[in-house]
Amino acid sequence: MTQIRERTVLFADLRGSTALFETLGNAEASGLVTQTVGLLAQAVDECRGHLIKTLGDGLMAAFDNPKDGIKSAIRMQELLVKSAHRIERLRNMHLQIALARGEVVEIHGDCFGDAVNVAARLLDHAGDGETVVTAEVVQGLSNAQKARFRSLDHISVRGRVEPVHIHVLDQGQGDAGATQFGEVVRAVAPEGIRLVWQDLDRVFNIEQMPIVLGRSTQATYCITDVRVSRSHARIDWQGSSFSLTDLSYNGTFVRFGHGGQTLSLRRGACTLHGAGLIGLGGPPSDTLAPTVRFEVLHHSETDRSPLVMRRGV
Repeated sequence: MTQIRERTVLFADLRGSTALFETLGNAEASGLVTQTVGLLAQAVDECRGHLIKTLGDGLMAAFDNPKDGIKSAIRMQELLVKSAHRIERLRNMHLQIALARGEVVEIHGDCFGDAVNVAARLLDHAGDGETVVTAEVVQGLSNAQKARFRSLDHISVRGRVEPVHIHVLDQGQGDAGATQFGEVVRAVAPEGIRLVWQDLDRVFNIEQMPIVLGRSTQATYCITDVRVSRSHARIDWQGSSFSLTDLSYNGTFVRFGHGGQTLSLRRGACTLHGAGLIGLGGPPSDTLAPTVRFEVLHHSETDRSPLVMRRGV
């Protein structure tokens, strides 16, 4: 039976499973990933959602209202963190979640439509442990719940003419947020960010935002390479974290940690956390592309060194 309904669509994707297959072998790694995805699926049922399908190392689900979808996303992140405390092999696994809301066509237990396509493609714009959502999802929440989100502005989504306005869930706010959606994972707000390219080693604090990375001598962080646009990318302070936005023609690429997957930002944005690499005009694996090392710093780390303002703007 075919039905057309307004639904909140959720996609979740486990990142880091490739390394498991390399270290554990196909059989053991497949069993662990399947077990973990099954655990995440419990969050769909707990929050009155409908599991559409599992997707190898991820899943797709649908909810009648945005609040249940967000509550399920928070519960999934919580379940993965708790599992990683018990199972050491899961500690390098991270969960990206994306939600979109709109009219979908339901046929034989599956869903189709623009909201499905947008949610699936928004996964490329989520960092490790992040939940990104469309403006339509945020609009369906109460004012108190909306306060848990911050805008990442409009981004281009492959296959869609109009840009999509996306928001990211702040999972580190106080108890008020927890009472709205359930228990949340706490995070310590960063104080600064370190950027290193060749011998250009600088630390910026939040008062110095935004930082423009580009070839122009007027750029805050000037990278003199022909593959870099005059204003290639911008780092903003979004109230609780740093956000990187691509402004270029050739694209900006982000890899978190040493062995994480690479995010491709083409006029899109992602939140920077931990440490990693920013490829300008090509992914970090491309030896010809200029690559900037970044590290998000906390208070004790920003005070420690003569690195701060080592070079002038």
